[in-house]
Amino acid sequence: MYNLTDPKIIKYLCNKYGFTFAKSMGQNFITDESVPLAMTAEATENAQGVIEIGPGFGVLTAALANVAEKVVSIELDKRLGKVLEETLAGFSNVSFIWEDCLKVNLEELLEKEFSGIDVSVAANLPYYITTPIIMNFLESRLPFKKIVVMIQKEVAERLCAKPGGKEYGAISIATQYFSKPRIIKHVPSSAFIPAPKVDSAVVSMEILETPSVSPCDEEHFFKLIKAAFSQRRKTLVNALSGSGAFGSKEEVTNAIQALGLSPTVRGEALSIEEFCKLSDYYTKKRM
Repeated sequence: MYNLTDPKIIKYLCNKYGFTFAKSMGQNFITDESVPLAMTAEATENAQGVIEIGPGFGVLTAALANVAEKVVSIELDKRLGKVLEETLAGFSNVSFIWEDCLKVNLEELLEKEFSGIDVSVAANLPYYITTPIIMNFLESRLPFKKIVVMIQKEVAERLCAKPGGKEYGAISIATQYFSKPRIIKHVPSSAFIPAPKVDSAVVSMEILETPSVSPCDEEHFFKLIKAAFSQRRKTLVNALSGSGAFGSKEEVTNAIQALGLSPTVRGEALSIEEFCKLSDYYTKKRM
């Protein structure tokens, strides 16, 4: 079996199959064997099945297949087919879906391929489409155990950020609404071929059985959060009143003060619980 983190093997396979890295697909292959092992240990901790996104030459796929009962890998680039036939030839528990992962019916996939077993998601995500893929899995509300992804370091920090910091924003709240995210490994750009311009990190998102808060109106809750972070330099009063959806400055000020918050507070200072209370204040007022 190939050592798929060896740069010489990666180059050999590229030459053998005439494969060139596609910048448009964000293809960067890992050369640090500790990364797929760490991701595998995390993804299979409480799951026997794994959905993988973007197998590359199969380095993470092979690590997962050594532990998991079943791995289904979703890949858009059909050029990788012949390479993966060779690199994963020894595994009978791996199958592929050659499609855009955002177009895959995840509910049907779980029913067809993973009936009766717990499932996690693992992926080395292209930087340009990180957030849509993560939110697609989270918002599906399907019973995944964990989502374990290697993503741009700055994005990883945003997903895990707490109130009060510059990294904290709407994506932090959305992620923490559905899961408990934490960074489990930092990965320098030098650990890839070709090397990207930024460092990466592996984030594990343990999916919550129920959301971390229970707003009266979930749609309104996320609408408020989006407005709160739409212009970060503004106070929460100015951001919400400026959106046109939450009343005048006076009305917004009254709502914020009703929760015991300062009228000069910024959105980045509020916890997810405080955003929930503020959203519920508006919802109850409409009733």
